[in-house]
Amino acid sequence: MTVDATDRALLAALEPGLALVAEPYAALGQRTGLTEQAVIDRLQRLYARGIIKRFGVIVRHREVGYRANAMVVWDIPDADVATVAQSLAALPFVTLCYRRPRRPGWPYNLFCMIHGEDRETVCRQIARANASAGTTALPQTVLFSTRAFKQRGARYWAPEVLEPA
Repeated sequence: MTVDATDRALLAALEPGLALVAEPYAALGQRTGLTEQAVIDRLQRLYARGIIKRFGVIVRHREVGYRANAMVVWDIPDADVATVAQSLAALPFVTLCYRRPRRPGWPYNLFCMIHGEDRETVCRQIARANASAGTTALPQTVLFSTRAFKQRGARYWAPEVLEPA
């Protein structure tokens, strides 16, 4: 896929993440010489073309005081997964909620990350999530993290990803 020099500059400026300010796209525009609207328009085009696959927040939970986190996985009937996912994603302690295809030996299709101050808090939140989404009786597994890995945003500035126009 080809992008122009302005898109390459915008993607390079986006790699460290958006600034935590009231108008992050305006701040990104200041770093790249674009207006806020031009930044938004270009990001939308890059997303529509598949150059940007997703756009989200990385939560470095330990830095904000959360010492426990668990990935909860459920085997949700396919007809219900969208409704259940919306219910879970609306909970304030859920930071990620997404669907994945089932794999041989792994029947789970809905994944949800829950963070808390300690393991007991996370267990209470899981119980609340199950009650809220009506998933208590469905097959599920709770996977607590045992170590933290480095988290980073997408890397776009690679010749094999961004060929000059």
